[in-house]
Amino acid sequence: MTPTLVPHHPRTASAPPVDPAARARDWAEIQERMLVPLYEAAYEHLEVGAGSRVLGLGCGSGLALLMAAARGARVTGVDTDRSRIALARERLTPDPELSGERDGAPEIARLVVGEPGDAAGPGRSRFSMITVFQPIGCTAGDSEGLVPALWAVAPLAERGSPVVLAGWGPPERCATSAVLRVASRLTERLRAGGGWRPTLRDDLEDVATRAGLKPDGSGRVACPFGYADLESAVRGLLSTGLFDAAVRATDQAQVEKEVTEALHPHVRADGTVWMPNVFRYLIARTP
Repeated sequence: MTPTLVPHHPRTASAPPVDPAARARDWAEIQERMLVPLYEAAYEHLEVGAGSRVLGLGCGSGLALLMAAARGARVTGVDTDRSRIALARERLTPDPELSGERDGAPEIARLVVGEPGDAAGPGRSRFSMITVFQPIGCTAGDSEGLVPALWAVAPLAERGSPVVLAGWGPPERCATSAVLRVASRLTERLRAGGGWRPTLRDDLEDVATRAGLKPDGSGRVACPFGYADLESAVRGLLSTGLFDAAVRATDQAQVEKEVTEALHPHVRADGTVWMPNVFRYLIARTP
């Protein structure tokens, strides 16, 4: 649940309202690909392929689902963001062959705007895998809504099915942490949280345990963030939602300015931006 925030100084009139469709497009075109190594590592670890039935919670614009479908899996994605789901549909149903049943073939992709419990579909088999690739353990309270979501979908999966949780690695291994501290600095005067916090070693295990899941292995993956220029970097990072509290506390223009300044140490001679990061994934099992 997003806390109610009170700005500590007035917003500037020059800050335009955020366009959900534009932000979703920034996520899909700029930022989402940064996590491809994470998706690949989890799918390789669990040998996702033909016969896999994957449920993606918070599936966003669907790149992870597309990669699972390319391996032969049937996929279902659930997200509350209509703009991101619209982009996922463009990716996963580009032609009639992937738009639903054809000549009696099973539906390959199903995308739902709604809550986790809405993932169940009439006549569908139980899932064999659940993924939550949106990294947690970076902002205060970012896992609070995940525990009840996992409780809701665990009964939709076969017993002992893997659940993949993802999180940021140690701050000293993530160059982007220095940029994310902007969010913490801009929200530190607020009584409510929402800003960046250092990742804790057992963040993922804590969520799994509270959700009634049994941890069963983990891994670390290098996921460098690389951008064509500063403008792309700012747009990509703001599309993650990690700076939303900072925008509410100040304004869009102020956040963009401070994020740009924080990115300068990561600009290379050719103008590109490069930040090495390590992400962690946990495999847990449904009861």
